[in-house]
Amino acid sequence: MASTAAGKQRIPKVAKVKNKAPAEVQITAEQLLREAKERELELLPPPPKQKITDEEELNDYKLRKRKTFEDNIRKNRTVISNWIKYAQWEESLKEIQRARSIYERALDVDHRNVTLWLKYAEMEMKSRQINHARNIWDRAVTILPRVNQFWYKYTYMEEMLGNVAGARQVFERWMEWQPEEQAWHSFINFELRYKEVDRVRAIYERFVMVHPEVKNWIKYARLEERHGCIAHSRKVYERAVEFFGEEHMDEILFVAFAKFEENQKEFERVRVIYRYALDRIPKQQAQELFKAYTVFEKKFGDRRGIENVIVNKRRFQYEEEVKANPHNYDAWFDYLRLVESDADADTVREIYERAIANVPPTQEKRHWKRYIYLWINYALYEELEAKDPERTRQVYQAALDLIPHKKFTFGKIWLLYAQFEIRQKNITMARKILGTSIGKCPKAKLFKGYIDLELQLREFDRCRKLYEKYLEFSPENCTTWIKFAELETILGDYERVRAIYELAIGQPRLDMPEVLWKSSIDFEIEQEEYEKTRTLYRRLLERTQHVKVWISFAQFELSIESADRLSKCRKIYEDANKALRNCEEKEERLMLLESWRGFETDFGTESSQERVRKLMPEKIKKRRKLQAEDGSDAGWEEYYDYIFPEDAANQPNLKLLAMAKLWKKQQETTTNQQETNSEGETEKQEL
Repeated sequence: MASTAAGKQRIPKVAKVKNKAPAEVQITAEQLLREAKERELELLPPPPKQKITDEEELNDYKLRKRKTFEDNIRKNRTVISNWIKYAQWEESLKEIQRARSIYERALDVDHRNVTLWLKYAEMEMKSRQINHARNIWDRAVTILPRVNQFWYKYTYMEEMLGNVAGARQVFERWMEWQPEEQAWHSFINFELRYKEVDRVRAIYERFVMVHPEVKNWIKYARLEERHGCIAHSRKVYERAVEFFGEEHMDEILFVAFAKFEENQKEFERVRVIYRYALDRIPKQQAQELFKAYTVFEKKFGDRRGIENVIVNKRRFQYEEEVKANPHNYDAWFDYLRLVESDADADTVREIYERAIANVPPTQEKRHWKRYIYLWINYALYEELEAKDPERTRQVYQAALDLIPHKKFTFGKIWLLYAQFEIRQKNITMARKILGTSIGKCPKAKLFKGYIDLELQLREFDRCRKLYEKYLEFSPENCTTWIKFAELETILGDYERVRAIYELAIGQPRLDMPEVLWKSSIDFEIEQEEYEKTRTLYRRLLERTQHVKVWISFAQFELSIESADRLSKCRKIYEDANKALRNCEEKEERLMLLESWRGFETDFGTESSQERVRKLMPEKIKKRRKLQAEDGSDAGWEEYYDYIFPEDAANQPNLKLLAMAKLWKKQQETTTNQQETNSEGETEKQEL
């Protein structure tokens, strides 16, 4: 039977979709929801209103309602909202005892629920059950003392009932738990409403110990000030300053203290407060303090006071800069310049000592160039401002001991030290200093300074010895040779001058030999030793064939008053032209010929002038190929070249150039004749 029944079961046929194309009207989920809302398909009709007409029906309603609430509570005891609804329903029926019982049952379930306690106490207060309400609040603050809302409502209720002593007692119980600041302020405001200033003062004493913050001390002091207790207010500020000490100083406290004293017209006290704070509070934390000080000085201070404020501000800025980078020597210079203008000597010395303690980390001269000026300025300050020669001497000596002279030195500081000793009329010490400097680290600047010193003292023998040492140290320095020779010239020892020049000329390496030769020649010219001058010129021309030397030689011969000066000068020009014939620099040869031509124009005859004119070159334009740095072709450039008639190799070029000029001239003549003939024929035709 079972198999037969199973066999008889029919498998449902799946309907075949013949048209799989999308419908013309598409229905969206949004449309479905909107239609359901419009038709209100899910809304249930409200229950019918019941009208209770007799007590039996009312009791029946209460029974059913209580059963519903009890069932809800039985299902989930921890849902406090069900308890509160139940109690509020009983309260609405004036069943206070039943509501009280429900609240007590709920508190057994969750005695830490704040809302439950609040609703319970509010119910008792609405029912004017004051003692019950007090009992509830007392239980609440005992069980949950950290819930401030209970304390606020408890004290408010007692104050509204006029029970000031009871409210004060509640506040005192609250303060034993050391609550937040607002609770203390509520207690203080409560006492102020009843003019209990002494009690307020006692509360503040406890308050600032529990919450030791600057703003609370300031509020305490301002309270005293508002009630006219100026001495008490000042004492509070002083206690606050002492309480925080120097480790936890706050600019807000000092600004408030200073403004209090300003209101009392105690301006000197204000200045002392500001200066005390500015000297101890870190600079980055004293911006507002400084602004307040500046405003105060502008209002009540004199010009000196305002300048002091500005100077202090700049000092703070420089302190920050040098703390951020102790090796910022420019900041130290600015700081020291400021301090020197407005500070005592001990303060300036302290800043200088701090500055010079920042020695450059490496022994490279470029890092020491700015640093060494700190020592120089320090020494100058001690000498010129402090008028302390002994300290000045110590500063110079310390600076010289610090510099690594084996690697580098500073000639300026040696010279300044020596000049200082001269001003102290200690010539021996000055010579010792400069001698030590030359022995430790010889420099051109030190030799020059030492020589200048001896020249001013008219110690010429010492100058000679110093020049000899200087030339041993730097024999290639032509300026030194010339200065040595000039010294001997002034002293009138001409043989020594010539010997010095001979030694100088004989040196294998010189930095400016042309200046040395010129000085030697000028010396012989001044002494009118013309033969020796000619000898010097000849010796110089053996070393160099520079065109300026030849021209100078020729002009020298021309300047001598003698009968054959023109012939000698012309002879030098001829020799120079021959010597420069093989010179690659054609511009120099051209310069010589132009100078020669100028000479012949002034002093020569027509034949000599014609001779020089024939020697003048032809200026032609040429092209040459350029190459880039990588060897590639960079194009062509034009340049001017000079072809001298005397050069045998250039004769064909000159002939070709002359023929080209002649041909061009003939072409121009022919063209002019043709134009003239054509103009004549045109005139005849017109006639």
